[in-house]
Amino acid sequence: MEMNLYLLLALVVALLVIGYLLAKLHRIRNQLSLIKDALTDIKKGNLNHRVLARESDLTKQICYDINEIAMNSQSQLIQQKQSEQAYKRLMTSLSHDVKTPLASLVGYLEAVESKMVTGAEQEEYIRVATEKAYHLKDFVTALFEWVKLDAGEQIFHFELCDLNELSRNIMADWVPMLESHNLSYEIEIPETEYMTRVDPTAYTRILNNILQNILTHSNASQVSLVVTEAEQQAKIMVSDNGKGISAVDLPHIFERMYQCDHSRSARGNGLGLSIAKELVSIHKGTITAESVPGAGTTFTIILPKAL
Repeated sequence: MEMNLYLLLALVVALLVIGYLLAKLHRIRNQLSLIKDALTDIKKGNLNHRVLARESDLTKQICYDINEIAMNSQSQLIQQKQSEQAYKRLMTSLSHDVKTPLASLVGYLEAVESKMVTGAEQEEYIRVATEKAYHLKDFVTALFEWVKLDAGEQIFHFELCDLNELSRNIMADWVPMLESHNLSYEIEIPETEYMTRVDPTAYTRILNNILQNILTHSNASQVSLVVTEAEQQAKIMVSDNGKGISAVDLPHIFERMYQCDHSRSARGNGLGLSIAKELVSIHKGTITAESVPGAGTTFTIILPKAL
């Protein structure tokens, strides 16, 4: 009798185990079916498909991995589309910024060559043509620099430098240019050494691009550069008292080819600030801009002492 009871209990336990395993197998089959459907959807390009899984599911890791692959692919697709749109905008801008002045340059030179203008007028045509040629040269140089930065092909030479001395030398080169444009200036750079690792050429390019932007676009009468130091970082502030930048344009000024003058009649190529931002990022720093329309703009660069 006792033996029969044990056999009955064993049979019940076996049936329960079999039932559990069958239920588990059924759950796994359902999950595999969902996984198959998800993979088919993803293969067709539907990257929004996700596979739901419970913590106790044997296939949960597979489901998580499929979801991660789908999300990463979706993110890459979004970035690719954004990149394609950016390059379309770039080509549209290039079409205007190269073709228009080039056509104008050709027109001036043809007028000179065909003797349509003579004397003082001919000299003026040659002067304007030369100016446009240099503008195109500067634009192409900036464009190639930006392309190299964007492709990660620019080679940098970081070395231990006195940032204050480097900043003084850059501003010393700018003083004649500022004075020739009737711009007063204030330069506040500590006399003490501040040794940090930078690429001197890249740092020079950063300040040059910001100052050139002010010179070209701000209509300012005063420019200032202030360098302050902390134990772990240096702050470089470049300010002007010009017309300022509107709240609509301000978030976009570091974007490539962006110009606040939407008629595109102003000089400049929309690459200077974009290149400056890339170079600051290479130094693991940040660059921001604050502006009050009618009162001026301040660019703030933060560079860490150690890269």
